Amino acid sequence: MLLRYFYDEKLAHASYMVGCQAKGEAVIVDPMRNIEPYVEVAEKEGMKIVGSLETHIHADFVSGSRELADRFGAKMYISDEGDADWKYENLEGIPHQLLKDGDKFTLGNLTFEVMHTPGHTPEHISFLLTDGAAADDPIGIFTGDFVFAGDIGRPDLLEKAAGFKDTAKAGAYTMFESIKRFKELPDYLQVWPAHGAGSACGKALGAVPSTTVGYEKRFNWAMQIEDKEEFVEELLSGQPEPPYYFAVMKSVNKIGIELIKNLPELKFITSAEEIEKAIEEGNQVVDTRPYAEYAKGFIPGTINIPLNNSFTNWAGW
Repeated sequence: MLLRYFYDEKLAHASYMVGCQAKGEAVIVDPMRNIEPYVEVAEKEGMKIVGSLETHIHADFVSGSRELADRFGAKMYISDEGDADWKYENLEGIPHQLLKDGDKFTLGNLTFEVMHTPGHTPEHISFLLTDGAAADDPIGIFTGDFVFAGDIGRPDLLEKAAGFKDTAKAGAYTMFESIKRFKELPDYLQVWPAHGAGSACGKALGAVPSTTVGYEKRFNWAMQIEDKEEFVEELLSGQPEPPYYFAVMKSVNKIGIELIKNLPELKFITSAEEIEKAIEEGNQVVDTRPYAEYAKGFIPGTINIPLNNSFTNWAGW
């Protein structure tokens, strides 16, 4: 089995390549928009990318699954849980497989088993991975935005960012039941989440890339609370303000993205005259210098977002 970890620091987003070396094929779990890092590793390892697995309809970044499908014919393995509001759309002509709790599919010696883990979102699923060449039981679980290192996914984004009223508390109650099910898993299972420290999808994410079920059961704050009402109250308190673009991302990933090959060509401008003309034509111009430099002098009509690890979140906001 091949397992590779990819991390986008600006979005605190983790994705994974899982491959069967005997078959020479791999899938990507929760792929980022820029698929080039996967392509490079796949070529280096002699793998063909044949699929992408999504734990849920993401709200904080644009998924690369449809890009992988367009470029390589990779099958999208996506949730069919939740109600009609949380179903993927515009899948005509795209290879895909809709998944329910308990479903299984294989990639050579590897078996993926679907576990419905709602709470962060209604359609959220996790993937238990078994390496059949070495064992009969799972080695780990891809938890997406369900369980993080030291934290769990927040249930209030649908209400705060997407405008779905009265969903935060309902999601918290659902998360309580999902956590109970998580605690029934074997302690030795590795946990591979979709986010690390700095993500707005939780309030206390750890900075380590992976953890185990046993460790989280012992030390994750959410695993220590047995009373449902106390759990709900604690989960909903202290959550950071979600960036406004989260509401847009949810729709984008549900409906589908504009493929890279169809995007307009970028034009780079450098002179003050060109920038002023661009502003006059109605374009938004972002000045990426450090704020102290921007404060010394700037072109009217520009906005300042320093090019640091928070750039993508602030730009999206």
